[in-house]
Amino acid sequence: MESRYNRYVLIALTLCCVALMAVTSINDQWLAPLRTAVGYVLIPIQTGVNRVGVSIYDELTDYGKLKTALDENELLKTQIAELTEENNRLTSELFELDRLRELYALDQEYMQYEKTAARVIANDSGDWFQVFRVDKGSMDGIQPGNNVLADGGLIGIVTDVGPHYATVRSIIDDSSRVSAMALQSGDLCIVGGDLTLYKDGRLSISEIQPGADVKDGDRIVTSNISSTFLPGILIGYAKEITLDSNQLTSSGYLIPVAKFNNLREVLIITDVKETDDTEVE
Repeated sequence: MESRYNRYVLIALTLCCVALMAVTSINDQWLAPLRTAVGYVLIPIQTGVNRVGVSIYDELTDYGKLKTALDENELLKTQIAELTEENNRLTSELFELDRLRELYALDQEYMQYEKTAARVIANDSGDWFQVFRVDKGSMDGIQPGNNVLADGGLIGIVTDVGPHYATVRSIIDDSSRVSAMALQSGDLCIVGGDLTLYKDGRLSISEIQPGADVKDGDRIVTSNISSTFLPGILIGYAKEITLDSNQLTSSGYLIPVAKFNNLREVLIITDVKETDDTEVE
């Protein structure tokens, strides 16, 4: 509104100046005093008009600069948002690439077994992945009893299969008992799932027979006599092995090689070992 008012004032003053200049251009001598008087009036008006014009021009220039700056600011915000989104995507892809490299290395480590990769699509339990689902099922050759690997070693076993999904019970679940052995000596033990222990990042090792050579730091793998797990798959490392109170067996803890708090991709071994329900897994 103020800008429109200023334009009207400028137009009126301009017309007035034109009229006065026309009067001063007449050469008749009797108009000389009038021209002089008009000059006295015209000069301040012209000066004022110039000032008003310059002021309006400066305002319009400043407004144009401000609008340009605002437009550039919005463009920069859009570019920053796009770059942030692109950076997040690239970071996510980099993490995924690292995980896939680890999965590939794990695949190479157990080349004797046929495997297929799968993505974790649901966690049916609490903070840890003791029971979870993957996006491969019977249509992909998955069946109950398939061993599941991730993070450098054994994760669990397939317990239920649909056409396009499978349910996995991990080795940290309270109901899990895996027949295992120390890789260095071949002496047997049982790795038991225990969610209470896993709060401290451990599982239990038990039923180590007298004279067995199972000591702290030993690599614990699935045993040859396991009824459901294929042999030689790394489970973790022995820790704090001590003689039981009965003086007949030893027990201790196992530090799992895998992490069960953020599983993304897994390898499913499609070979299945014959199952005997009377045996320990």
